[in-house]
Amino acid sequence: MASGLLTISSKTYSAWSLRGWLLCQLAGLDVEEHHVANDANNRAELMLLSPSVLVPRLTHDGVSVWDTLAIAEYLNETFPKAGLYPADRAARAHCRAISGEVHSGFVTLVSALPMNLKVAHQKFPIFAGAKPDIERIEAIWKECLSQYGGPFLFGAKPTVADAMYAPMARRFVTYAVPLAPECAAYCKTIGEWAPMMEWAAAALAETEEMIELEGDF
Repeated sequence: MASGLLTISSKTYSAWSLRGWLLCQLAGLDVEEHHVANDANNRAELMLLSPSVLVPRLTHDGVSVWDTLAIAEYLNETFPKAGLYPADRAARAHCRAISGEVHSGFVTLVSALPMNLKVAHQKFPIFAGAKPDIERIEAIWKECLSQYGGPFLFGAKPTVADAMYAPMARRFVTYAVPLAPECAAYCKTIGEWAPMMEWAAAALAETEEMIELEGDF
């Protein structure tokens, strides 16, 4: 029986829903999924690619919490042995810093390359304005992989940072973004991460489509 309720939207298009779900997987929390329809408000959330007060929302043990970083902190407090953050204090601070950066930044990139798990371009024109965001993400990944040894950002096991950057890794694959070898390897690691594979398979089974996020644009 599920011990929590996670309200999410599209598995195909919603990066925020993916992050919330991956965080629950990291915590080992079994959740029942409640899907909200792609109504006008939810479609606006997907098109703007910004955090929503509606999804993801975790309801657990009488507590309701939304926003991905708030969910991460709640799960870390509730399941301290799950290892959502690195054990080392400095690494833990580093993890929180880069997670906060992707949570609040890279707006140009996410607008230019919306998450879409049903397509895989062989070649895609990258908007010049998005390139500084791509370069910054690569710099973050290179630093972490070098400092902590990979294959995940903070070592052998995934952390909050990997849940937060997973949609970026998938975007880079979807739009065939040229990456440094170590960053391409990290995208492969995320793609082969069991929870990510489960989510992607479920996305392929979805029937609802958003024409606004399909095709070349």
